[in-house]
Formats: sequence, structure tokens, C-alpha cells
Amino acid sequence: MKKLLIAFLLFMPTLVLAGEARDLADDPVTERRMINLAEKVRCLVCQSENVASSHSDWSNDVRQIMREKMQAGATDQEIMDILVARFGKSVLFDPPVDSETLPLWLAPFILLVLGIAFLFYQLRSRRAVAPEANLTVEAEQRAATLLNKEDNT
Repeated sequence: MKKLLIAFLLFMPTLVLAGEARDLADDPVTERRMINLAEKVRCLVCQSENVASSHSDWSNDVRQIMREKMQAGATDQEIMDILVARFGKSVLFDPPVDSETLPLWLAPFILLVLGIAFLFYQLRSRRAVAPEANLTVEAEQRAATLLNKEDNT
């Protein structure tokens, strides 16, 4: 019985024949077009991945919607407009500059300017608060005494 099990386990890999993964669209040109378009769309579940490389259910649904629209004859721009209308401009990796997205485009520059201004303010306030090195005569004598003791030891 053990020999039969070992023989089965040894020959099992030959029983499994993996074929090449088929594109989901019947037309490879449509599939390539869908992938190119899906690379421009952000996965709303993953946030940092595009729809073309994401494996979430949401991305699978969006890719299917894209395939259906392409087979129906929609242009890439029409498909993008449908996605933006349905999910908002946050679905685009490169959103257009308009009144709605202007804060997103300006925020890094505003934060940079505020950071530089804060840095200059901090540096200037440190200079103004720097203590004077004026010591009284007694403090100078005490410091000299302490320094001489350390030199002698």
C-alpha cells in the first residue's frame, strides 16, 4: 500500500497539465486595450495599486465593466467618463487640475512653504534667546578653580 501511495505521489505532477492562462476577452487586442486603460485607474480597495494589477473583487468588476463597454464600442475616454461619474475623480491615478482637485495639487507646495517658514522662525527665535556668556567675577573664579582641579587630576 505504501509503495502504491509513493508511486501515485511521484507520478501525480505528470497528471496535472497547466495550460497558458487565457485572456478573459475573446479578442487579445481588446484585452490589451483594457489593461492599458486599467493601468490609469486606481483600485479603490487597494488605494496604491492600479486596477490592472489588483486582485480585489472591485478591480475584477471594473475590468469586466471595461471589457463590456469596449465590446459595445465605447472609446477609452467614454469608459473613463463612466468610471469617474460612478466612482468620482479619486478613481484616476492622474486626476485633472480643476476647482475640485486644486487643493490636492497645491497641498504639497503649501506644506513645503509652511515648513520652510517654520524652520526660519525657529532658527531666528533660537538666536534671539541665546544666553550671553557674561559671568560675574565670582563665577569666573569658581569656573577657573574647577577647571584647574580637572587639569591637575
